[in-house]
Amino acid sequence: MVTFRRYDEQDPVFHRELGRLSALVADMEAISRGVSPERLIEGEAPLLDRWMVASRIIPCLAGMSTGHPLLPGDKRMIGTSDLWLLSEDRTWARTLSRWYRLGRPAGQTDLQS
Repeated sequence: MVTFRRYDEQDPVFHRELGRLSALVADMEAISRGVSPERLIEGEAPLLDRWMVASRIIPCLAGMSTGHPLLPGDKRMIGTSDLWLLSEDRTWARTLSRWYRLGRPAGQTDLQS
């Protein structure tokens, strides 16, 4: 997850992740056009020996959703796809699938605006 500033220039971490994701998308688009990995790699790719598929915990959001295009209902508890962007003021979030407007954080009562 990367935090972003709503009304100011983004920090170096934001730009680094943007570059990494842009490169991934460019490779995926090339593969969809039939370009082989050997043609996409600049230089020598590292060798990963005795490898296995593993899992890591990925940040996401959970909360009461209203107005979701695929999960109908008001105040329906959901878990989102991978969380990628979170505004510094905690009013917006971008998951792998979509943008979310953020209301009150969990544990905050109606008396705490």
